[in-house]
Amino acid sequence: MKIFIDSANLTDVEEGLQRGFAKGITTNPSLLAKEPKSSFEGHVNKILDLIKKYQPGIHLSIEVFSRDPEEILKQAQQFVKLFNYPQLSIKVQVGWNELETIKKLSDAGISVNCTACMDITQALMAAHAGARYVSLFWGRIRDGKTDEATSVEREDILKRKVLDATDFDPAFAVRSVRQFIDQNHINSEIIVGSIRSVVDIRDAGLAGAHIVTVPPKFFPDMMRHFKTDQVVNQFLTEFQQWIS
Repeated sequence: MKIFIDSANLTDVEEGLQRGFAKGITTNPSLLAKEPKSSFEGHVNKILDLIKKYQPGIHLSIEVFSRDPEEILKQAQQFVKLFNYPQLSIKVQVGWNELETIKKLSDAGISVNCTACMDITQALMAAHAGARYVSLFWGRIRDGKTDEATSVEREDILKRKVLDATDFDPAFAVRSVRQFIDQNHINSEIIVGSIRSVVDIRDAGLAGAHIVTVPPKFFPDMMRHFKTDQVVNQFLTEFQQWIS
């Protein structure tokens, strides 16, 4: 399992890259909107500068900001030309109309990260259409079982057997997609996003995610344990007593 940094914050990105564990960075329009206003091009170039400084050659995903297929194609081609970074993937949201766009981009040699996948069939169809990465949203898949704002839509798809209750278990979704990818030798990797806790990170990896993209606030807790603190303090205290 590879770990990506899920952030557009330059400080968070730099702190992660300095420590050497990250194999990629994912951004999206919502993450970018949390940063001080600047040009999209300028901000992405600052992220690329940090990558080149600390971890040259790692993955970067940036997302289109349109639902129109022609505009998605146009933006994707512009991004590839503008940033000229070989490890760049273009994030395209999953959808029926978007499948054709994913295929066109893939046929043109552009790496696509199909984002916002919430169930198994979405991810599989995107993978078969040529998406290099399929991003399954762990926390939001789980939310689908209880979200009152979407209760009508949930009852409809359950009634029509588009999904069943197991589809709201993100571990089942990731495990199933990984099984289908491996069995059919599809050249796609699973990125798990929408992480809500360190336990989610562990469970996503155990379910078969190739990559988990993690909000930076969880990184310190991934390296912290009260027993580690206890043992290290004991070692140092006992050594100081011995050497004194």
